[in-house]
Amino acid sequence: MKWTILLLPIVLLFFVSCESDNIEDLFKETGCNTENIRFSSDVLPILNTHCMSCHNSLAQLGGVVLESYEEVLFWVNNERLLGSIKHLPGFSPMPQAGLKLDDCTIEKIEAWIQEGAPDN
Repeated sequence: MKWTILLLPIVLLFFVSCESDNIEDLFKETGCNTENIRFSSDVLPILNTHCMSCHNSLAQLGGVVLESYEEVLFWVNNERLLGSIKHLPGFSPMPQAGLKLDDCTIEKIEAWIQEGAPDN
């Protein structure tokens, strides 16, 4: 009898807490907005946060500098920027000393490149 009294509230709590959840809501993606990606307001802040400590004019690790649009465009045009951040075979995975960028961040950079990598 003691076990029933203790177990009943736990079982009821389990059923009540899950009654209104549906599978679509539980696994719904929040989405990644890749529309109207701009170099100045979207791409450059990503590079400043994740790349600039190694790829600035003072450090120049690997001979890569990503401080200006022209410098970034050079690495976009030879496909090394995207290959490196996507960790594709044959490219040096970046950031080298950290974890791979999240998918949404990579998708934003890729969308900007697919739009012609405009200086906007």
